Amino acid sequence: MKIQIITVGKLKEKYLKQGIAEYTKRLGAYCNIEEIEVADEKAPENLSEADMQIVKQKEGERILSKIAPDTHVITLEINGKQLTSEQLAKEIDKLATYGKSKIAFVIGGSLGLSDEVLKRSDFGLSFSKMTFPHQLMKLILVEQVYRSFRIIRNEPYHK
Repeated sequence: MKIQIITVGKLKEKYLKQGIAEYTKRLGAYCNIEEIEVADEKAPENLSEADMQIVKQKEGERILSKIAPDTHVITLEINGKQLTSEQLAKEIDKLATYGKSKIAFVIGGSLGLSDEVLKRSDFGLSFSKMTFPHQLMKLILVEQVYRSFRIIRNEPYHK
C-alpha cells in the first residue's frame, strides 16, 4: 500500500519533525509512505472572503497536482466524519482489500481546503470539532495511520 500525506506549508518545529519522522520510520514496515509539502500562499491576517477563496484555490491547485487519478483521497476537515481508531483501521483495511492501494491524506492550510480539493475527496475525516495547527495535525495523523496498521495486524500498541 502507498500512502501520501499532503500538507500545505513547511513544517518548522523541530519537536514535530522528530515525532513525524519516528512514526514515518515505523510505518515503513507496513506501507510505502510519502510526505508531500506544498507551498502555502502568503496572506495577511484580515483577508476579504474573495481573497480567502483565491488563497485556497491556489493552494488547492498545488495539492491536486500531487494526486494521481487512481488515488483514494481522504481530506481532513473539521466537518468530516469522526471515527474511532478501530474504525479508521477498518477503512484502511477495506480500501486495501478492494484494490485501493493508493491513499492520499490531505491537510489544508490555515484557511482550509478549496472547493476543488473537497470535490476530489472520497472521504472527509475529522479528528475533532476543535481546530488544531496543521503541523500538529500531521503528527496526530501519522500516529493514527501507524496505529491503524497495528490494529489491522492484531499487534500490540493500540490500547
